[in-house]
Amino acid sequence: MTDHRTPDLETPAAQDASAENVANTMQEPSADAGATAGTDAATDPLAEAQRALAEQQDKYLRLYAEYDNFRKRALRDRQDAEKMGMSAVMKGLLETLDDLGRVAHMTPEGADPKSVLEGIAMVEKKLLKSLAGHGLEVVDPVNAPFDPKLHEAITTAPAASADEDDTVAVVYQVGYVLNGSLLRPARVVVRQWNG
Repeated sequence: MTDHRTPDLETPAAQDASAENVANTMQEPSADAGATAGTDAATDPLAEAQRALAEQQDKYLRLYAEYDNFRKRALRDRQDAEKMGMSAVMKGLLETLDDLGRVAHMTPEGADPKSVLEGIAMVEKKLLKSLAGHGLEVVDPVNAPFDPKLHEAITTAPAASADEDDTVAVVYQVGYVLNGSLLRPARVVVRQWNG
């Protein structure tokens, strides 16, 4: 025999209480729902991009500060090296400057012209020796083959033979090379053979 009972009809107060329970369940997320929302925030692309941007900005600022310090240190080191180099050159020139001062302050009565000229030649020799110690070479190419890398031809002169063709006849102004770099070319007259 089957039970054909009619369902109990709820009273209006019971229906209101049941509706409240359903509404509360929908408004208050469960503990599991909160955990899911937290993991979604951790994997949120916008938050991840902001974190990566902040890291990159920090790296950039640190790198910029490091480069700026390097640039300032390099500038200071270069200036110190220039000062030390100039100091070494000046120390080498002090004796020559003393000799030149002695020659310049000689009295005309006690000075023999020949000895004055010899003194000046000695000062020049001492000066060139001092500068040679710092890498300076004099380019004085009399009778040497003309080299356009080191010489500047200001005019030509006839050569006496074919062997003298393209050689330096006269040096009007010597040139200088410092540590392999040309400071000033020698100004020369070059012989040409017209055969």
